[in-house]
Amino acid sequence: MVLLFSQDRKQFVTRLQPGLELQTHRGVLRHDDLIGLPWGSQVLSHTGYPFLLLEPSTDDLVRHIRRSTQIIYPKDASYILLKMAIRPGRRVIEAGTGSGGLTLTLAQAVMPTGRVYSYEVRPEMQQLAIRNLSRLGLDAYVEFKLRDIAEGFDERDVDALFLDLRTPWDYLEQATEALAGGGFFGCLVPTANQVIRLLQALESGRYPLGMVEVEELLLRPYKAVAERFRPQDRIVGHTGYLIFARKVVPLAGGRAGEPPSDEE
Repeated sequence: MVLLFSQDRKQFVTRLQPGLELQTHRGVLRHDDLIGLPWGSQVLSHTGYPFLLLEPSTDDLVRHIRRSTQIIYPKDASYILLKMAIRPGRRVIEAGTGSGGLTLTLAQAVMPTGRVYSYEVRPEMQQLAIRNLSRLGLDAYVEFKLRDIAEGFDERDVDALFLDLRTPWDYLEQATEALAGGGFFGCLVPTANQVIRLLQALESGRYPLGMVEVEELLLRPYKAVAERFRPQDRIVGHTGYLIFARKVVPLAGGRAGEPPSDEE
């Protein structure tokens, strides 16, 4: 996989294959001319227009995947990795898979010894995600499951579990059954009404989840031009609310989801 960055700041992410060509707004680039060149090389299209040949970042890969639904933005996905301690060797569940943007981020983080278990109820979405991950060579680290998670998860004692679903409060029981003690729970929802509904469920005491946090990330890009340095005219504003919690294992006699009282 390569990133081709043009002088007018257009980006193209593609997999180099012998005999193929990349058609751009500034001319054609032959894959055969690019294969084997070191990263950072300047290459020319057939019209003589310059491009930089670069290794794509995870951010680049997520932004350029084929998608038919909204994805979790890289600013949110990267924070999810930090907040949920997702690193090599971890076992992580996500639901739903969608186009696979978060899936590829998780797969890169847990490789080479970890595993991502990705649940999706829509077969056409799962197939799209499988194609996206296969194109990047990351499908080996993901186990795709076509199933309604209302039936529960197959895995137990996983390190982290993330829900990207419209009604995450409907699946808290299934989530806590799959998590290890102290495991990380997270989800993303776009509206305040959904956050409130989820908080009400978490505060009910029915689920062993504590240390609840609600956060929103805002990223403000700037024009990287010395003579007219200022914020970009267009930015991605609100993308979603992030909710995090940890699975609680209460002392004997303590209620699930609550710390024991002093008497206990």
